[in-house]
Amino acid sequence: MSEIIFDVREDDVAGGYVASALGVGIHTEAETLEELRRAVREAVDCYFDETMEPPKVIRLHFVRDEVLAR
Repeated sequence: MSEIIFDVREDDVAGGYVASALGVGIHTEAETLEELRRAVREAVDCYFDETMEPPKVIRLHFVRDEVLAR
């Protein structure tokens, strides 16, 4: 795997951010974007052990939902 992509969303209930990897069972959360970047790297390091080749690129895809009330 040369790249892993995380969908990043703002947590409407608790605040902060939630990140989930596409196609891989890696999920993490943090209060700030800086903390989230650290948490994502740490989660990837924990998931890929020494027998697996870790991805060379970690991509964060920010998803923003807007709700318009009428």
